[in-house]
Amino acid sequence: MSATTSEPPVVEDTSVDHTADIAAIEQLVADVETGYNSNDAELMISGFTANASAGNAVGSVITGRDALLEAGRRGLAGFLKNEYVHYELTDITFLRPDIAIAHKAARATAPDGTLIDKDPAMVALYVLVKENDRWWVATRHNTPVPAA
Repeated sequence: MSATTSEPPVVEDTSVDHTADIAAIEQLVADVETGYNSNDAELMISGFTANASAGNAVGSVITGRDALLEAGRRGLAGFLKNEYVHYELTDITFLRPDIAIAHKAARATAPDGTLIDKDPAMVALYVLVKENDRWWVATRHNTPVPAA
């Protein structure tokens, strides 16, 4: 009987040039930011799949595009109405040619875009899928970052 050693794999796709994919994912996150800052819930969730889920900053998980749209409308008309944010993609890893994970940092801003937060107030994890030559958010999870 022989002993086998199992080394953990590195799971990262390098089979294709992902330059256009990165630009598409950056635009998807930019649309979320623009939708948030302009109180446009439709734009904010335009890149989410029909069965997407999102974990919000208070720990609730919302599932389904219709539910995400309704939650976005309520939030942007209510407690988020006069809030503004800047998102920075901090990394994107392609697990397969059509599956990616991305992280973003979020900082509060003034209406003119001037940063209020020096450090990120929240980070988010996105799981993205490519369907019919377009990138979509399958799930996103926000995590508040405690102030130092």
